[in-house]
Amino acid sequence: MKKPSVIIVTGTPGTGKTTVAKRLAKKHKATYIDVNKIIKEQKIYEKYDKKWKTYIIDIAKLNKILIKLIKEYKKKKQSIVIDSHLAHHLPKKYVDLCIVTKCSLKKLQQRLKKRHYPQEKIRENMDAEILDVCLLEALMNKHKVKVVKT
Repeated sequence: MKKPSVIIVTGTPGTGKTTVAKRLAKKHKATYIDVNKIIKEQKIYEKYDKKWKTYIIDIAKLNKILIKLIKEYKKKKQSIVIDSHLAHHLPKKYVDLCIVTKCSLKKLQQRLKKRHYPQEKIRENMDAEILDVCLLEALMNKHKVKVVKT
């Protein structure tokens, strides 16, 4: 990375986003941004869904906060790597590269079971991986996309 860049790493939960994002940040001496941490610290959620064991996120609010963060890092001439299955919802103009992580369904199921996800949530995430939801949404948002199999 020569000039400060913004790389987002997205993908179905359990496909290896965090591992890829942290390695990229380290390799390119960029700042790693954990969006889950931001969501919890700044309470960018509408409510917590106990059945699915997840927060319901306000994407518009999240994007406002991430865009502000991106502008701050660009002003400091620092590159960042943003880790979130929601990152691909950022407008294209703020992102240099969108990496979409993918993995085999067998591996995904193992990882989600290890996280103690409810069976319905595992099924929903496996369906999202089968249908390439994150990849298709990233492409619909016209991001420059690179797919990484983990």
